[in-house]
Amino acid sequence: MKGVLDINWLYFKNYSDNPELRRIVIRHSELVTKKALEINRLKGLGLDPKEIYIAGMVHDIGVVKCYAPDIHARGNLPYLLHGLEGSKMLHATGLSKYSKICLTHTGAGITADEIKEKNLPLPVKDLLPESLLEKLICYVDKFYSKSHDLEREKSVEEIEEQMKKFGQESLKRFRQLHEQFKVS
Repeated sequence: MKGVLDINWLYFKNYSDNPELRRIVIRHSELVTKKALEINRLKGLGLDPKEIYIAGMVHDIGVVKCYAPDIHARGNLPYLLHGLEGSKMLHATGLSKYSKICLTHTGAGITADEIKEKNLPLPVKDLLPESLLEKLICYVDKFYSKSHDLEREKSVEEIEEQMKKFGQESLKRFRQLHEQFKVS
């Protein structure tokens, strides 16, 4: 299973001097992956479980390059750039086909207009999930925090409250993802 070996190597290589951050990011990614696999099964989405596993496990790989003391991330970049950095990391390995998942999972995606309006340190282009797999990982990622009670799944209401701070368009995109992926 080449993809799994690549994931293990990425974590070993990039997180070897920060075992606490590695533990947090891997556990968060495991929870995201488990929920994504469950939704895929229950909704009959037809996505390949191996693809979900790899995407779920690498979506936050770039956190190691960023500064977020509450989760022991000691990098020097703003946390917002973890998706961009993860994408770069995956391009440098055999996992480049998953790099867009890193780029598009932040918030409910970010538009070029939002990047310009908020003067965000990102390339000015739409960073929106497009494929079913990208949308699924983006959606499921919102249910688990890396900085608070790692194991607790957030409610949709809690997520919506958090999404409001990113604007109505972001909240609207999350609600669309919820309609697509909610399991009754």
